[in-house]
Amino acid sequence: MTRIGAAKEFGSRLAWLAPAIAFLALFMVLPLFDVVRLSFTTASIIEPEYSYTLSSYAKVFGDKDFLWSLSITFIFVAANCALQIPLGLLIALAVHAGRDRNVYGSILARTAILTAWIIPGVLVGILWKTLLSSASSGIINHFIQSLGMERIPFLLDPLYAVISIIGANVWGGAAFCMILQYAGLQRIPAELYEVSRVDGARAWQQFLHITLPQLKPILFINLVLITISSFNTFDMIATLTSGGPAGTTEVLTLAAYIQVFTYWNMGRGSAIAVLLLTITVVMTVVYYKLFQLDEDIAE
Repeated sequence: MTRIGAAKEFGSRLAWLAPAIAFLALFMVLPLFDVVRLSFTTASIIEPEYSYTLSSYAKVFGDKDFLWSLSITFIFVAANCALQIPLGLLIALAVHAGRDRNVYGSILARTAILTAWIIPGVLVGILWKTLLSSASSGIINHFIQSLGMERIPFLLDPLYAVISIIGANVWGGAAFCMILQYAGLQRIPAELYEVSRVDGARAWQQFLHITLPQLKPILFINLVLITISSFNTFDMIATLTSGGPAGTTEVLTLAAYIQVFTYWNMGRGSAIAVLLLTITVVMTVVYYKLFQLDEDIAE
């Protein structure tokens, strides 16, 4: 192909991509740059004048509430990664085995799990708030009382509140993990399992030496996506606990929102958002390096 032909082909492809590039630049790249810029200012929604300074970052790092939000965010993310991926894998294995054995209801089970994933975070928060409420309308506490036990303050006690937001997020996130890992299980050649059975391998040996190694790339992608999603969880927590009680469940996304829309502090809210973005990028790079190191060792 001549240079002129290659240039025409490149121009044709670029023309098709131009709307998508323009959309990303207008609604993602430019707002991102603006948030980074505002994080180095004293900008406020109620005061039009502002100056460029590092005071927003200084105030954020000197705020005890921010340090708590940072710590509870890492606890939230770590718990989600530790629970969602194994639970999703367990469900994926069960659904995959049900499909192979033509178990009645396996398609219905897949549909029900998929429904848990596609429900918006706001509705998930409302649903779990209805389930966990300590009021008379709380479904779980209603059954607990019917058994003669006292109500559990799921959303009123700090420890229970943290467990509640983790449980609600795992409920929806495990469905996403199942979908990814179920797709990965379908890509594993059946011949590998057949040969291992001939060699006398047991089910747990097949899982350790065939299933897990074959799923490793999917599990890595799953880990990265769950980490990013957990760091950016906002709507579910906002509707379930609103950051309470007493700021116990105020993760970084909620802290940034409160700074901007409660205290009208654009500079400090943007600084928290930039720090959250930085943490997410660093975690992704660390995951990639660890995965690459594991691949090098395996070779």
